[in-house]
Amino acid sequence: MPAKGSKRATPGVWQARPMPFALDLDGVIWLGDEPIPGAASAVARLRDVGEAVVFCTNNSSHPVGEVEAKLARQGIPARGDVLTSAMAAATLVEPGERVLVCGGPGVVEALEARGAVPVRDGDADAVMVGFHRDFDYERMRIACAAVRRGARLLATNDDTTYPTPAGLIPGGGAILAAVVAGSGSAARVAGKPNAPMASLVRARLGDGGTMVGDRPDTDGRFARVLGYRFALVLTGVSSDAKGMEPVPDLVAPDLRTLVDRLL
Repeated sequence: MPAKGSKRATPGVWQARPMPFALDLDGVIWLGDEPIPGAASAVARLRDVGEAVVFCTNNSSHPVGEVEAKLARQGIPARGDVLTSAMAAATLVEPGERVLVCGGPGVVEALEARGAVPVRDGDADAVMVGFHRDFDYERMRIACAAVRRGARLLATNDDTTYPTPAGLIPGGGAILAAVVAGSGSAARVAGKPNAPMASLVRARLGDGGTMVGDRPDTDGRFARVLGYRFALVLTGVSSDAKGMEPVPDLVAPDLRTLVDRLL
């Protein structure tokens, strides 16, 4: 349950009592398939003191069950606690609508759960773009053609990069940029820091909480949309907090250190 009577932290000041936590995954819990040291124990400590924890990711490529299983393999039970940008984007379509998928299996799953009809070609009511590793010119051509015929252009997220153990690689936003350029249309984006994703998190955690992420442009802005404090960890995209906008309320080298300081 949301913490009662919690007040937003003064920048740079550690509060003794943490609020419920929304945790990013890529760059906070893991890098690619490699767990970030101490992340699992940090989540366990939060839960041990009764804090609500949800995992909030802009990566829409995998079905929720696969994300939950990956967390479980790293020692983090998470059944029912994963919120993805695909889930948020699915709220932007109506049951029965045909949605051309320019994304991964996570997008298909979310659309089917919504009652929409995922398609790979032809006329559609909307086109939904998300991160997927088999994106190519033909997929871009099909998506752009559908938008030019009148389909709404939707996106799970617009993060231009994605952190991996080997460094940054192009993210879903890079794919989206190609479709935007090729179709001549702007996209409605659902994931962090936008309102559809905020609605999913607020429904679980309420109006007071802490957003932990590795990128101020996404996670920090999302915290401000939610009215949460923003805790920046330096295990992903960001290597320091200098010149960050928005300014983080809390900064730590990793999730384990963040939780140690808070508890």
